[in-house]
Amino acid sequence: MSTKNQIQVAIDGKVLIISGYESEEYIQRVSYYINSKLAEYKKLDSYRRQSEDRKNILMQLNIADDYFKAKKQVEILEDHVAARDKEIFDLKHELMDLQRKLEDLQANATGTAQKK
Repeated sequence: MSTKNQIQVAIDGKVLIISGYESEEYIQRVSYYINSKLAEYKKLDSYRRQSEDRKNILMQLNIADDYFKAKKQVEILEDHVAARDKEIFDLKHELMDLQRKLEDLQANATGTAQKK
């Protein structure tokens, strides 16, 4: 198992120590994402007027929304890949059948030519 890391990050101007098994680069990327979301929503007057509890809930909802949209996109891409894999599988089998038929025709043509 990986070693547990302790990484110092700044989120919303607060320095935090995050412990986890992920790499420092990954945890920094997650922190950057959260800070980007915070900066995006802090620009909105309607967000700034909310209580801290409501701001936290809105941020959690927005991050969950991003997650579910990304997850849906992954599912769509996986379905697309599965369909392509099936198409490739079918085409390979069709090619094998055609090659076998070609070999049979060539064998028959050779046999017919030798009889003459």
